[in-house]
Amino acid sequence: MEFKMIERLIDSVIIIDHLNGIEKATHFILNIDPRQNAISVITCAEILTGIHEDEQKEIIHLLDQYILLIIDKSIADLAANLRRKFGWKLPDAFQAALAQYHKVKLSTRNTKDFKPQIHDFVEIPYAL
Repeated sequence: MEFKMIERLIDSVIIIDHLNGIEKATHFILNIDPRQNAISVITCAEILTGIHEDEQKEIIHLLDQYILLIIDKSIADLAANLRRKFGWKLPDAFQAALAQYHKVKLSTRNTKDFKPQIHDFVEIPYAL
């Protein structure tokens, strides 16, 4: 699969905000084409871990609309380097590695770890 058409990698916090009814997140999600945006296996696991069984089918349908980025050795090596350099938790290092490897923006509102002034691959679509 070629990833040139991907506009951004959507961080877990954006999807979680949407699922929690945060209007700014829902507005952001509804105004992007899921066929041109991605989530990672990290986001998939984080989202599916925190849902109730009765919500599972609907949420899986939501997640399945996005391109899914996987972690391989190249991503793992890059994530390890980023974790050493910036002290990020491993899931954050993986998200950053995926965004950098695929040359896409990481859409997040995690400005504690991902400061757009420092990391040019970061996009903050809204603030709370």
